[in-house]
Amino acid sequence: MEIITDIIADNSVEKEYSRKISLGHRKKYAQFFTPYTVANLMAQWLLGNKKLKTVLEPAFGLGIFSRALITQQSDIDIKGFEVDETIFSEANSTFAGIENVQLLLKDYINNDWDNKYDGIICNPPYFKFHDYDNKTTIKEIESRLKVKLNGFTNLYTLFLLKSISQLNPNGRIAYIIPSEFLNADYGKLVKASLIKSKTLRHIIVFNFKENVFDDVLTTACILLCSNDNNYQKIKFSSISKLDELETIRNYISAYPTETNTGLTFAMNELNPEIKWRKYYQIQNGIRYKNLIPFSNVAKVVRGIATGANEYFTFSKSKAIEKGIGEKYLRPCICKAIDVKGNFFTMDNFQKLVNTDRQAYLLNAVGAKNDNVIKYIELGEKTGIDKKYLTACRTPWFSLENRPPSPIWVSVFNRSGLKFIRNEANISNLTTFHCVYPVQSSLFDNINVDVLFAYLLTDIAREIFEDNSREYGNGLQKFEPNDLNKAMMLDLSVLDKETEMEILKLYNKYRETVLKEIPDETLVDSINEIFRNKYCLY
Repeated sequence: MEIITDIIADNSVEKEYSRKISLGHRKKYAQFFTPYTVANLMAQWLLGNKKLKTVLEPAFGLGIFSRALITQQSDIDIKGFEVDETIFSEANSTFAGIENVQLLLKDYINNDWDNKYDGIICNPPYFKFHDYDNKTTIKEIESRLKVKLNGFTNLYTLFLLKSISQLNPNGRIAYIIPSEFLNADYGKLVKASLIKSKTLRHIIVFNFKENVFDDVLTTACILLCSNDNNYQKIKFSSISKLDELETIRNYISAYPTETNTGLTFAMNELNPEIKWRKYYQIQNGIRYKNLIPFSNVAKVVRGIATGANEYFTFSKSKAIEKGIGEKYLRPCICKAIDVKGNFFTMDNFQKLVNTDRQAYLLNAVGAKNDNVIKYIELGEKTGIDKKYLTACRTPWFSLENRPPSPIWVSVFNRSGLKFIRNEANISNLTTFHCVYPVQSSLFDNINVDVLFAYLLTDIAREIFEDNSREYGNGLQKFEPNDLNKAMMLDLSVLDKETEMEILKLYNKYRETVLKEIPDETLVDSINEIFRNKYCLY
């Protein structure tokens, strides 16, 4: 076959398309383009299969992977699937006259089940479970592949599992996908399927200092898979910038010969039930002794979900306008921006009320008041009662039974977990999680202030980070179970003298915060006490 010389071997095609097509359209179809250097690396993994003749690109886009492949080996037959007519038309123009590239305007996930390939390469669409017909799709995947999946599974992992089933002997897969599934609950069954298939060879994780995709806040990993007999060892690499990919090129060139690239684990060492961060990131908790699960000391649950915040939340002026008295309103923190420091007092709450912030929730169950009844009727006239969450409640305007918690914790953050002492004893929406101390044999008479003093420290945040999930640009998210399953220092081993020393520093710090001149050196001193007591090295 004649060598192809006019294929564009860079990202100029994608840049021109992004200039012409709106961000809204690209987001609708989850079109986030792979850097050419990454696409070229992934292509090299496929080209390492010396019998590479047939290639599948399940989410073709503008064909960046196919361009990377055929500039290096022109005698391969490529089939591509695409669902967006706009980008399909652009791709057809780019590959006009190249007979060995076949493009189909069809949905890969519902087609092509019976064909197998020597190579499959993909940047699949990133859709969460509520953005596609997940029930139908998951049911088909489960039926065809004889696997069990979580209903919250993202579409990109379904692409991956289907592709693995379509590999010829010695066939290879290169996928670039969000690394979220490695540390998310829905990812457990996906990871179990990867292990069962015996195809996983190397996971390269971008360690969150930069976004690999433009215009989307996500982290990425590259999965290299092969349908050969070299399944005994799995590698994990953490990459902080694109020029570090050279080490991965060395691995690809040497495969299956062993290299000292990344961290290596036996296949039977991998546990799909845990967060796989432990396989590619140094765990902070290993530096400390006397660790226990946080769930031994406290239970974390999400805040109140109303299903219609604009209806259920009230400011002082809205309450006056609707004629609804405080008897039918529950004090509540509705937005994270309304909490500035680590201590939230009744004075802070009163300031929110006086500045007309949303600071109350409708509390109308059993109400006989005419104005409350009128407001409930308004909700029914405007369809509030038919929303997803409200339709599941009886009556629809009732609130979740969630008492105020003494401690709140932030959901998203970039500068480490933020814990707030809820001294005002008011409720909170999902902007914060609720932390409820529990009684246990390990901590029978828990002192909430000692616990909170610990939660303020760098040590606490460091250990919690071992169980976080990252979303790019340093953004971390903690679901309630991420915290419940995380580890913490066992505070029950503290002697009374040390405990009193901590409380003394803690109370001084609280005073400085309330005076709006927070003295962080006091928290540093608390941190140092814990470091001296628990640090191994």
